Amino acid sequence: MSNSKSTADADQSFIMEAMPAFISEAREQVENIEQLLLQLEESPGDRELLDALFRCAHTVKGSAGIFGLDKVEGFTHHVETLLDKMREGVIALGPRLSTLLLECNDQILHLVDSAADDSADTPDHIETRADLITQLQAMMGDAAAPGHAPAATGSAGAPGSGSTPAAAAGEANARWHISARFGPECFRNGMDPLSIVRYLGTLGTVVAIECDRTVIPSLSAIDPESCHIAVEIGFETAADRKAIESAFSFVKDDCELRIVPPPAPIEHFVKLLDAMPDRPMLGDILVNIGAITQDQLEDGLRTQQQARAKANGEAPRLGDVLHKQAGVAPEVVAAALNKQARRDSAPVADDHRFIRVQADRLDDVINLLGELVIAGAGAALVARQTRHGELIEANQHMGRLIEEIRNGTLQLRMVPIGETFSRFRRVVRDTASSLGKDVALEIVGGDAEMDKSVVEKIADPLMHLVRNALDHGLETPAERLAAGKPAQGTLVLSARHESGSILMRIKDDGRCINRERVLKRAWERGLVERDLVPPDAEILKLIFAPGFSTAEAVTNLSGRGVGMDVVSKNITALRGTVTVNSVFGAGTTIDIRLPLTLAIIDGFLVSVGNSKFIMPLESVVEVIENRPTANGLDARGRSVVELRGEVLPVVSLRALYGLESQPPERVSIVVVNAGTGPYGIVVDALLGQHQTVIKPLGRMFKTLRGISGSSILGNGEVALIFDVPALSQLAENPSLHPHAAPSSQASRQAGDQRHATNTSSQGQAS
Repeated sequence: MSNSKSTADADQSFIMEAMPAFISEAREQVENIEQLLLQLEESPGDRELLDALFRCAHTVKGSAGIFGLDKVEGFTHHVETLLDKMREGVIALGPRLSTLLLECNDQILHLVDSAADDSADTPDHIETRADLITQLQAMMGDAAAPGHAPAATGSAGAPGSGSTPAAAAGEANARWHISARFGPECFRNGMDPLSIVRYLGTLGTVVAIECDRTVIPSLSAIDPESCHIAVEIGFETAADRKAIESAFSFVKDDCELRIVPPPAPIEHFVKLLDAMPDRPMLGDILVNIGAITQDQLEDGLRTQQQARAKANGEAPRLGDVLHKQAGVAPEVVAAALNKQARRDSAPVADDHRFIRVQADRLDDVINLLGELVIAGAGAALVARQTRHGELIEANQHMGRLIEEIRNGTLQLRMVPIGETFSRFRRVVRDTASSLGKDVALEIVGGDAEMDKSVVEKIADPLMHLVRNALDHGLETPAERLAAGKPAQGTLVLSARHESGSILMRIKDDGRCINRERVLKRAWERGLVERDLVPPDAEILKLIFAPGFSTAEAVTNLSGRGVGMDVVSKNITALRGTVTVNSVFGAGTTIDIRLPLTLAIIDGFLVSVGNSKFIMPLESVVEVIENRPTANGLDARGRSVVELRGEVLPVVSLRALYGLESQPPERVSIVVVNAGTGPYGIVVDALLGQHQTVIKPLGRMFKTLRGISGSSILGNGEVALIFDVPALSQLAENPSLHPHAAPSSQASRQAGDQRHATNTSSQGQAS
C-alpha cells in the first residue's frame, strides 16, 4: 500500500512540475490553430493548412491526455473529429463553421489556462462548451450524446493510426481482405480459429470466407492434434486496421496474418505520406501510415536478410519484398521512397535546435552583461591612463570580445514583430463583423525583429490603434460604395528598420480624422483657446489628450476617451514617438517609432561643458567639425547652416538646456536623422563611439524633454541619452521648453542620478 501511495505521489509531483511546460506548449498550439483558421478563410482549399490545423488540435488532445486533463481532451476530441471530416472532404469550411471553430478554440485556451486551477472553469463556461458541442455535432450530423467518450490518441484519420479512408470519412463500411494462416500449435495452445472468425462478426460483416486446402496434408500424414487451417476472408467494417488486428492478438505467435486494405486507398496513403513527419526508414514509414503491420515489416526484413545471405550480399529491395508478401501497392512504395529521399536531402529538424529558456534568466544575463560593459569601459580608461602598450592592447581585445558577446546575447531576445501582428487577424475579423464592415488585413514586414520586452509592451497600444481604425476610420460597405471606394476596406500593419529604430505603421483607407470635429471638441474641453485654429499637425495631436474622444455615444469599442492617451503614454515610456497623418478621403496613417532594444546600444558620446550626452549611433549621419561658436544662433540656440548646397537646421544644446559653461572658440555639429529629416546638434567636443548600457531616469529627470535614459561611463560619470525624434521636435518648435535647470541644480540632479543608477540592479529602461 505504501509503495502504491509513493508511486502515486511521485506521478502527481511529476505532473505538477511539468504542467507549466504543457500549458506553455498548449498555448502555442492554440495560437497556431487560430492563425491557421484565419488563413484557411482566405484559402479554404489549402490542404497543407488543413493538415497543420488537424495536427495542432491532435497535439493538444494527446498532451492533455498524458496529464489527465479530461476536460481538455474530451472537448478537443469533438473539434478534432470535425476537422478530420473536413480533411476527408465531408464538410467544407465556411464563415459559420469558421466562427464556430474559433469559439471552440477560445474554450480550449480557457481550459488550458485553468488546467492548474479547476475552480476557474465556471458554470457559464461549462454551459458554453455544451452548446458548442451541440453545434459541432449538428455540423457533423452526429447524433451522439454530448458525453461521448474521446477517442484514443491514434484516432481515426490521424497519421500513424492506420485508419482507412472509409472509416475516416464516416462511411458505413469498407471491404478488407484478411489472409490468416494458423500455425500447427494453435490447438495445443487452446486457441480456436473459428472463434476468432465469429469475433470478427462483432466488428463488421464476414461477406466471404474460403479455406486454403493446399495447406492440409494427406490423411495418412495428418496429425489430428495439429492445426492446418488457412483462410481468406472478405470483411466489411468501419473499424480500422488496429481493431482488426486486435481480433488476432491471442494467436499472434501462432498465425501468419496479412490484412489488405480496401482497394481504393492508394491516394489516401500518398496523402498520409505527404502529411506525416519525416521517418528514417522505408519500413517505418509504411507501418506509420498503416500500409503494413509491424509483424509484416519484420517478416519482410527477415526474408530480405535470408535472401542476402543466400545471394552473398545481394538482396531484393524491401519494397519488392513487402509488395509480394504483404500486398503493398507499388504506388505506395514509390511515394514512401520519395518521402524518404526528401528526408535525406532536408536539413536537420529545427525542433532539435531550440531550447526553452525562462525570460527572467535571460534578463539576468542581460543585466550582468550591462555591468560587464561598464566594467570593461572602466578598465579601458585605466589602461589608457597608464599608457602601457600591452595593457591597452589586451583591453582592446577584451572590448572586442565583450562587444561580440553583447551582440550575440541581445540577439537572443530579438523576435519578429510579425508574431504580434498576426494576433490582430482575429481582432480585425470579429470587430469588423460586429460593426457590419468588410475589412481586409494586410501585414507587411513581419520579419522585422525587435526586443521581446518591447514587443510585449507595444501589443496593447497596437490593439487600441487597430480597434480605433476599425471603429472610427473605416466605413461600412454601403458608405464606401457611395464614396466611390471598393466595398472592402483595407487595414495595413507594417514594420521596418529605419535609423536604428523600428517604424511600425497602422494605415487604413477610410474616411480620415474629422479635424473640425476634433477642434470643436477641443474648444469645448478647453484644450485649445476658443476660435483659435492651430496647424493641422497640432489638431491631430489633440486626439492623444487625456479623456479626449469624438464619439457621439459610448460603446464597447470607443467613447470613453481612455484609449489614445494611454497609447501615447505607453509609447513614450518605451522611448518611442507616435505621429498621425490623415488625408480626407484617403484614410489615416499612424507611425510608431521605437528603439530596437531597451538594454544596450551603440552610442556616440559628446560633451557640452562638463555635461556628457550620448546619441544612438544608428541615428548619427555625419559630423561637421571646427565651426565658429558664433554662428547666428538665436536666443533659443537655433540656426541653420549650409551642407552641400542644402539648408540644415541646427540647435545648440547649451542654449536649449540652459547649460552654464563657457563656450569654446570652435564647436562641432553632429548631423542626426530623426526619421522626418536630418538636423544638426551643436556640441563642444566629440568623444567617439561608446557602448551604452541604458539605465532608467531618476524621478527628477522624468519631465526632461528630449532625454530617454542615462548611462554610466567608465570613469563613473553619468551621461544622458538623447531621444533623437523628441529632440528634433524641440529644435523645430521654439514654444516647447525642455524644463532645464540651472547648472548648480543640474549638478545635484546628476549626482542623484549617478547614485540611483549605481544602486539599481536593473540594466534596462522599463
